[in-house]
Amino acid sequence: MPGVKVIAALFAVLLAIATPVAAEMQAPQLDEGEILTPLEVPAVLMRLQGWTKFGRSKVYTLPVKAGQHVRITFNSKSRYAFMAIFDLSSSADEAFFGSDESGPTADLTAQSDTTWLIRPYYTRVSSRRGLGAPYEILIDPQN
Repeated sequence: MPGVKVIAALFAVLLAIATPVAAEMQAPQLDEGEILTPLEVPAVLMRLQGWTKFGRSKVYTLPVKAGQHVRITFNSKSRYAFMAIFDLSSSADEAFFGSDESGPTADLTAQSDTTWLIRPYYTRVSSRRGLGAPYEILIDPQN
């Protein structure tokens, strides 16, 4: 049946095209209660405010283009609140930037078109209710 061979060949071509695109971008793995908030790279300074409370915190996705330079600054009154940035197109499970080790400001240039996952978090663990801290994230596109 020549029709079946043509359909199988088309399916193989479509699968070959779709597989690299799907492999490029991992779906972000969220903790229980986290809310995913997609962002766009702003033309001017963007200010995000939130709370790091476990189970009700926001996680942000920021698409960036190859060669684009972005400065991301994390501020919190708490010494236990931090920010981690992950590259969703990378197979690495670890953050490529962490404010706990690298300081509050990330000056980043994207090597390729990708999406960054920005995750504010609170490190102190306690059974006390209401644990968390307010934060502010500034996203400043550099020209």
